[in-house]
Amino acid sequence: MKIDLTGQTAVVTGGAHGIGLETARALRDCGARVVVADLAETREFPYLKLDVTDAAAVDAVFTELSNVDIVVANAGIGGEAPLDEQTPEQWAAIVAVNLTGVFHTVQAAARRMKARRRGAIVLTASTNSFDGERWLTAYNATKHGVLGILRTAANELGPHGIRINAVCPGFIRTRLTEEGFANPDYMREYARHLPLGRGGEPEEVARVIAFLASPLASYMTGAAVVIDGGQLAAKFGIWNDDNAHFVKDHWELK
Repeated sequence: MKIDLTGQTAVVTGGAHGIGLETARALRDCGARVVVADLAETREFPYLKLDVTDAAAVDAVFTELSNVDIVVANAGIGGEAPLDEQTPEQWAAIVAVNLTGVFHTVQAAARRMKARRRGAIVLTASTNSFDGERWLTAYNATKHGVLGILRTAANELGPHGIRINAVCPGFIRTRLTEEGFANPDYMREYARHLPLGRGGEPEEVARVIAFLASPLASYMTGAAVVIDGGQLAAKFGIWNDDNAHFVKDHWELK
């Protein structure tokens, strides 16, 4: 069974790097015409400079592109700080991109898609949409909020033939996590708690996004699909030196 997006136009916010870039590639490989909307430029795809915190700028992108069939709201940022040390500026910046930016994107997409009575929207949420990992108050709050947007939009847009779903990645290799992936000691301890014994790659998330955007997921809306190597399903460490070897960046059974 093949994902066929031939003839469809897709917009990927935050598509210049990481999960966004791999998503743009996956959608292109499925036949879609892909436009990347990001502050960072890419030469691999048609590109529109976009600050998702600017509602007028987001609206202008959708006006310029006219008929958009698929929207991936992926733009996001991170930032660590203990709860009692989080500054108002740090909080505001993360909320502006990760939550308000998603709202602007979904709103602009919905306005165009409703007139056509069809469309698919995919949001990048996180496993942090479900937990409270320390030092990530602002990030966690925004990713919880993304699921609020998801479920409300699914109720409102479903009658218009518009589907909206989310992916919830766990520990995936991106610019934000590359330092951890490059540290064997860090990976040894982190991956100990992942049933699959390793971190994920951005293309593994991209493939799920492409599926959710496609007709193969025609009866899915309001779903939050977790892609985390089993992390949320695990309660205690899965791997240990008695039953496994740690090899470079992952665990293997003896």
